[in-house]
Amino acid sequence: MKNLTLITILLFFGGVAKSQFHTLTMPQPSPPVLEQQRIGVTQIEIAYNSPSVRGRDIWNDPNTIPQKGEPIPWRAGANENTTISFSDDVMIEGQKLKAGKYGFHIIPDGHNHTLLFASVNNYWGSYYLDVDKDVELKVEVKDTSAAFSEHLNFEFTNRTSNSVQIALVWGDRKIPFTVEVDLIGTTVAKLRYELNGENTYQWEAWNDAAAWCLDHDANLDEALSWVERSIDGGYGGFSANKNLTNMSTKARLLHKLERKQELNELLKEAQSMHYSVDEAHYFSSALLQIAMDKEAASFIKGSLNTYQDDWVLQYFGAVAHYYQKDTDKMNDYIAACTKSCPQGFVPRLEAVAEQMKAGTYQYRGRG
Repeated sequence: MKNLTLITILLFFGGVAKSQFHTLTMPQPSPPVLEQQRIGVTQIEIAYNSPSVRGRDIWNDPNTIPQKGEPIPWRAGANENTTISFSDDVMIEGQKLKAGKYGFHIIPDGHNHTLLFASVNNYWGSYYLDVDKDVELKVEVKDTSAAFSEHLNFEFTNRTSNSVQIALVWGDRKIPFTVEVDLIGTTVAKLRYELNGENTYQWEAWNDAAAWCLDHDANLDEALSWVERSIDGGYGGFSANKNLTNMSTKARLLHKLERKQELNELLKEAQSMHYSVDEAHYFSSALLQIAMDKEAASFIKGSLNTYQDDWVLQYFGAVAHYYQKDTDKMNDYIAACTKSCPQGFVPRLEAVAEQMKAGTYQYRGRG
């Protein structure tokens, strides 16, 4: 009896010992992968386990990739369900999907595929997925041929400022789908939120946020209030920093909003401000962009009294007089710039001079 009890105890503890978990990092046949991509301010993340082909006819073997959802959809990877997350609302193949983390499954049917974005994102595989209850969005796409990939992976291609194509690639096929974001809406919302945090006392943050809106012709009235915050500071004027960088942004915004009197007042004030040579470059460029060529020429002439032989100001002087059709002064500035500029810029300056002579030159950002 005692021997039987001892054997039972040994078997029990022996079994427990064999099933203990450990924290060793071991190679896995289908290792976990995390892919990330940012479109505008929207973060996209795909987490999956990547199986290998291993000589199998994967797209025609229902034991590897189930077809037509029979008996279940495909987990789009190995082990746990693949997940895909979006930090903002997006459009998938033209259909809306809320921000969030989704279980990603696929129902293949030959070369046609139904992409499933499921609200439940922690299933083991697709065994327990309820297509009717769990799925937030279904999208129909077709696969295409691809260069052979032994390992399943997701790739991001054809990226634009507001979209990207995501493709599952495995074997000799890939399943692509397009994700689009509301670039303006998401960025402005992000800027509003982040300007409330540690950036609230950084004049550069307010100026850059305003400049982004200006460059994208969006949210202009609020952008003007942002650049004024950059200039005047926060509560009690704290962290105010009036300089020609943020004054340049304000000038461009006032021009865009057709607030001419305020713009003229700003230009008068700018003439008497102390500024660095870099700020002089920035302000001169801003005036040229908004086609205030006479004012740009006057400002540049005054700046060269302080920053003599600065070749960038001389170049801008040539541009300002080109637009005023004052060929003599334009040529004088080009000649001065040729003497002052780095040798590497001379070919570009010569090309610009030829364009100005032909009347075809166009200053970048002007309009």
